[in-house]
Amino acid sequence: MNKVLPDAASAAAMIPEGATIMMGGFGLCGIPENLIAALHARGTGNLTAVSNNAGVDDFGLGILLQSRQVTRMVATYVGENKEFERQFLAGEIEVELVPQGTFAERLRAGGAGIGGFFTPTGYGTVVAEGKETRTINGRGHVLEAPLHADFAFVKAWKGDRLGNLIYHRTAQNFNPMMAAAAKVTIAEVDELVEAGTFDPDSVDTPSIYVQHVVECPHSEKRIEKLVLRND
Repeated sequence: MNKVLPDAASAAAMIPEGATIMMGGFGLCGIPENLIAALHARGTGNLTAVSNNAGVDDFGLGILLQSRQVTRMVATYVGENKEFERQFLAGEIEVELVPQGTFAERLRAGGAGIGGFFTPTGYGTVVAEGKETRTINGRGHVLEAPLHADFAFVKAWKGDRLGNLIYHRTAQNFNPMMAAAAKVTIAEVDELVEAGTFDPDSVDTPSIYVQHVVECPHSEKRIEKLVLRND
């Protein structure tokens, strides 16, 4: 089975209006930047984006926010993107803020088929409003639901034609969990190789979770904040 798409534009063409899309990455590390750019160019709107954060104003998920293609965000963090912050404070976008550890576990639960889990994080705060709570071992817990999506855009270092993926170091972040939690996963890879090239033990995301792969060897890979020592 060959899951390879010719380009990012072909992947973006699969996304309908109103879709929910998980987008991997932490800051600007491990983001599917070419898939996002193709979706931006296509103009598909009324999207729900599930992402740790929203990139920066002119790059990554931030360009979809600037063009108002995203109407709802499920995220852990508003900072580093002034437009996202502005829309959030002005009530122009629907935002569900989730504690970062809870966000990760909700993704994992979605991929694992778990119906929900109890966590002490957020108990007694606005995070718990409207949710079931329970005392476990003398400590208050909140019931959290798994996260699912119609599509996932993930970024991998290498992928083969069957969809097996290897991530590069920190770029693993939320990518593996999102690949498992969506109905259709589209992987953007730096390098596409033939099936059988990988040592099976090196595979981070098995092909069963990936429906499509597109090679994008010319990623910009920006640095979110460049900090240099004075010495």
